[in-house]
Amino acid sequence: MATAKRSDTSAIETSDGAIPYDEMLTLAGEVRSHYTGLDERIATLASADMAERQRTLERFFLLQGITFTVYGAESSTERIIPTDLLPRIIPAEEWATIEKGLTQRLRALNMFLADIYGEQQILMDGVVPRELVLMAPSYRREMQNLYVPHQAYANVCGSDLIRQPDGAFAVLEDNLRVPSGVSYMLANREASKRTFPGTFRASNVRAIDRYPDLLLSTLKGMAADWRPNPQVVVLTPGVYNSAYYEHAYLARLMGCPLVEGRDLVVHDNMVYMRTTTGLRRIDVIYRRVDDDFIDPLTFRRDSGLGVAGLFNAYRAGNVVICNAPGTGVADDKAVYAYVPEIIKYYLGEEAILPNIETFLCREPAQLSHVLSNLDKLVVKAVGASGGYGMLIGPHASAKERSEFADALRADPANYIAQPTIQLSTAPCLIDGEIDPRHVDLRPFILSGEKITVTPGALTRVALKKGSLVVNSSQGGGSKDTWILAGETEEPQP
Repeated sequence: MATAKRSDTSAIETSDGAIPYDEMLTLAGEVRSHYTGLDERIATLASADMAERQRTLERFFLLQGITFTVYGAESSTERIIPTDLLPRIIPAEEWATIEKGLTQRLRALNMFLADIYGEQQILMDGVVPRELVLMAPSYRREMQNLYVPHQAYANVCGSDLIRQPDGAFAVLEDNLRVPSGVSYMLANREASKRTFPGTFRASNVRAIDRYPDLLLSTLKGMAADWRPNPQVVVLTPGVYNSAYYEHAYLARLMGCPLVEGRDLVVHDNMVYMRTTTGLRRIDVIYRRVDDDFIDPLTFRRDSGLGVAGLFNAYRAGNVVICNAPGTGVADDKAVYAYVPEIIKYYLGEEAILPNIETFLCREPAQLSHVLSNLDKLVVKAVGASGGYGMLIGPHASAKERSEFADALRADPANYIAQPTIQLSTAPCLIDGEIDPRHVDLRPFILSGEKITVTPGALTRVALKKGSLVVNSSQGGGSKDTWILAGETEEPQP
């Protein structure tokens, strides 16, 4: 019979022999109370039954066409995302803290964005270094003094959380530009309800199926002051983008047109969509295209993905772009180090969810510390994502560390460093056996007239044994996340 017991603790020990926080088991090997139902169900299943349920889950993803793209792969670039059978479970009281912390964080970051594109008071007060913000590649001077409805610059945010050794959650990074992964959260839920239907119903799991409606309502609310029933579209770079499946999936669930730049045209600072019956005015664009490419007249002139004149229409107040251009400066990995101070500055509160200790290589003393401890640190390029532009010191070779040291000395302002974080582990079905793998957590927060934290999340899994890299492009996968309902909350229907 399959069991939930750890089959190989050496796979998850740190270099000093410590064991990371286990989502399912205590240090004494006892099952945590919120995992009891799943553990009891697993204990009744033979290995063959577990394998069949895993195949059922994979068939669901295959039939749904749930894929992602790996650029530069030698084989076909489009792949079915690896998905684990066993859900991750988070109790109501832990989620309540996460929800409050993320709401606080996004509220402060939206205020920060409104300030740095307005009066810049936080910069004048020296809370955040002026040059750190104004010289950041993601800072868009074109956004200065532009009106953004509700001051909601980041309408969709996906913050990455990890557990600290004591089990408390901390924020690893924020994603405010064009965060992806919500489609996998929704698809994982549909698959999970098929593979463990009885356990799911008995566990009092909070619903996430209203996310597309909440997203549409948030987007429409950005233009509701001047249009009674705004027309929303999803702007995609096209079928070759790594997250194209998600763009199409969300557009279908919201009932919105999925468009590319060539489908839109700007006339007299109004944006229109070409249709078979003529031009239709567009009010809100949920863009999944990076800032640089949304308008060749304002940003990159060689862009074929955007719409000429789109930013002028935005500047004139005739269309809303969500997320607003220039939001990326608030999730810059160097600005991240100042988020607790940003929260305290605008809200007068301590951060509910702490940051991970961060060294800014732009500071000579901190650069010296990083160079002396490359074998113990994780070094990241401030503008990179997806697991690229990163050095995991303990797992790197001497040659790799030496090459990275040269890059640090050549451009120190482009890098930050953090201690090597041992992500918590959750049970996964690996080659027919249940084995722990490292995980993180990406909840999704919507911001418009109000801030809403979706009662679910994408749990990303480092499926390679001993790996800490959870990105799908780097060999990671995902699993469903069950947020348990409290006494006054609605469970999943």
